[in-house]
Amino acid sequence: MVIKMYELSDIQKVIPHRYPFLMIDRIIEVVPGEKAIGHKSVSGNESYFQGHFPGNPIMPGVLIVEALAQTGAFALLLLEQNQGKTAYFGGIKKVRFRKKVVPGDLLVLETTITNSKGSLGIGYGIAKVNDEVVAEGELTFAIA
Repeated sequence: MVIKMYELSDIQKVIPHRYPFLMIDRIIEVVPGEKAIGHKSVSGNESYFQGHFPGNPIMPGVLIVEALAQTGAFALLLLEQNQGKTAYFGGIKKVRFRKKVVPGDLLVLETTITNSKGSLGIGYGIAKVNDEVVAEGELTFAIA
């Protein structure tokens, strides 16, 4: 297990996403090619809250799934053979949203790579707030 902390500038060296589409703030644990755990501090200043239920802001579920995918992509792209490449979404299956995510929440994102062969990978992501599952599902990655 690797317990090196990766901050925003480190993350940007591995995955190509930038604001406003970079959905992870930090990686707190990673095993290259196997698993990553990241954080997203959900701020009321996020642009999507302007139009997503004004007065009752809720983080869009699709962005939670994107954050899980970016966390998994980080783990895959740390592998030597994948460095300098990009991980694209190949599919999303069996995603369930359990609870809402609101400004002030710390979203803990854990994506475990369950299968990886060549340029394809499959992972299972679980997003939590206060140790309660808010979303989970299977993600497929294509590395190019």
